[in-house]
Amino acid sequence: MRKLLVLAGLCAALTAGSGPAQAADECDGLMVCVPVAGPWVVVPTAASFPRPRVEYQLACPRGYVVGGVDARLSDRAIDVTIIGRLGSPINPGITTSRAVTFVARYVGATARTPSFRPFIGCLPSSGGGRIPTAVGAVVKPGEPTIRRVSSARVLPGSRTVASACRGNEFLVDASHAFGFRTAQPPTATVTGMVGGTRAVRGQRVVVAVRGNAELGSIRAVVQVHAVCSRVR
Repeated sequence: MRKLLVLAGLCAALTAGSGPAQAADECDGLMVCVPVAGPWVVVPTAASFPRPRVEYQLACPRGYVVGGVDARLSDRAIDVTIIGRLGSPINPGITTSRAVTFVARYVGATARTPSFRPFIGCLPSSGGGRIPTAVGAVVKPGEPTIRRVSSARVLPGSRTVASACRGNEFLVDASHAFGFRTAQPPTATVTGMVGGTRAVRGQRVVVAVRGNAELGSIRAVVQVHAVCSRVR
């Protein structure tokens, strides 16, 4: 009981001053939980096949692991999933780690200005999952890739934001996303205030970002993902 009280106190300290972060069900069923709320992430729209997708990562405080996830949508035609690791049992520390990546697509017929807001509930970490072992010439699924993520605020004007593979890694995938820390889903006018062009330069993903002068006090963010392989 004393341990639970200490953890609850830590939970309260971590969430103090962060505002109403828990606006979804990311902490349902979790006795000790630190809620973390993301911004409204803009979902691209197109009638092409396959539909474009957007990826956005949320991370827990150090010493915590993702134990619950949820999202709120501006449009019911948004399909949202998360990227989880293989392993048994499905569990925090095995399926999830300190961070989790949300993947969203707009699957409706009429494009509006779709966006989603991701939420995670964080539990105190008690160790990671098992290390995959080889069985003869066959191996269990492991973690051959690592996601390098850079985030930055979008301000009026132009700048570049980059994320890169390290050391012996090499780039296998890239994406970027724009988010808005607003109380309600952003309108088309607001989302039109930011833009960016992505390019790959060697093992680096570089996004040339622009923000209109009209941004003012609107807090917009850009997130750049470099998915790197650790297998040679």
